[in-house]
Amino acid sequence: MVAQTQANTHWSRGFILAAKHIQRGGAVTVMRSARMGAATLLFLASLGGAQTAAHKKAAPPPKPEPTESDLVEYIRGQLLSLSPNDGINDNLDVRYDETNKTLTVTTPAGHCDIFLSGLNPNNAVWDVFDPSDSDRQREKLVRLTMVSVSGKTARTCYDKQDHVDATLIGNRARLLFSEPKADDVPDFHDKMTKAMKKLIALDGGALEKDIF
Repeated sequence: MVAQTQANTHWSRGFILAAKHIQRGGAVTVMRSARMGAATLLFLASLGGAQTAAHKKAAPPPKPEPTESDLVEYIRGQLLSLSPNDGINDNLDVRYDETNKTLTVTTPAGHCDIFLSGLNPNNAVWDVFDPSDSDRQREKLVRLTMVSVSGKTARTCYDKQDHVDATLIGNRARLLFSEPKADDVPDFHDKMTKAMKKLIALDGGALEKDIF
């Protein structure tokens, strides 16, 4: 009976030691798993950061500023394609003198030389004009008017015989467009105004200022 009791005691101690060994092994396993999980999270985080950095580097470069030639072609194209068609205010031809920085607009009545470097970019006004008279109904026009800088001339206009037309004031320049055609072009007024101001600056004229 004593021998059996000792055997049971010995077996119980062995079982307890084995259980403690298993518990310790499990704790080690859990710790190892936790460490591996943390390492995995750090790796994924660094990978995500690298992908984000790569994505930022892949952003497209800023759009280059338009050149003098780009602006001239845009303005010329708009004057011709959106020209009035009433036989009086038509933009028949548009030429640019790169040397003198002059924009020449030919109409049925003659032509006007617009001196871009003499225009004031801070004074650009759009309005709607109705050229109809008692004899004929004509489509409405939109006009961009820009005045000259003090002491400079905005334009000089000539009749068909190349005589200076003194009836047209020289301290302002006007560009005419068909209102129905211009209304079909998104943001036309803003784009044309920006193009004129940028071309004035490139031609050595005054820079636009925020005076208020």
